[in-house]
Amino acid sequence: MKKILLVEDDPNLGLLLQDYLQIKGNFEVVLCTDGEEGLKAFGKQQFDICILDVMMPKKDGFTLGKEIRQSDPHVPIIFATAKSMMEDKASAYDLGGDDYITKPFRIEELLLRINALLKRVSSAQTVQEEEPKQFEIGDYIFDYTTQLVHFNGSQQKLSTKEAELLRLLCLKKNSVLTREEALIHIWHDDNYFNGRSMDVFLSKLRKYLKEDPKVEIINVHGKGYKLVVN
Repeated sequence: MKKILLVEDDPNLGLLLQDYLQIKGNFEVVLCTDGEEGLKAFGKQQFDICILDVMMPKKDGFTLGKEIRQSDPHVPIIFATAKSMMEDKASAYDLGGDDYITKPFRIEELLLRINALLKRVSSAQTVQEEEPKQFEIGDYIFDYTTQLVHFNGSQQKLSTKEAELLRLLCLKKNSVLTREEALIHIWHDDNYFNGRSMDVFLSKLRKYLKEDPKVEIINVHGKGYKLVVN
């Protein structure tokens, strides 16, 4: 049975979601009513997925998500909020969120998103188990498992999406990684907003790899990107 951490400060909505997901989804659901309580619960148990309300007392959902992501770079996170501003969506994905749902939403939709996300994670894990975990990038060593880039005795910690993007570039080293392929694989949607978010992550990766002149991430006009290692 998969275990869900549900952090929702509205007690009525929280209990409704908990009951529905346990009965209809056959999940074990741990319900917390604020961010601090949610962080304590996450530190004591292992969860397969987290659903975090954004607007909460004591600790908001984005702060909680960031702290969870620092502790576990891989656990799927869905942010739920009454807001629909683009800035909030940017924050959700930049903090390592895997999905974003805007209130009010149908509980059936949330269940579909949970199942789809868990299926993607399971499929990705199966594929990644067969792929290399360490990559040589010129004088850099990238360890995908620890999300660290090593260079001349120093190391740079990557966020989950930075690590995913660099892994895809490494797997296609000196070949084109299409923009659509990267967006679908990491963001699960190749819309304009996610494209802009990916551009930010590419800029960060270029900065991390700038010390070795043999390494470059280039734009391939109309197609995507290429990690060039001479």
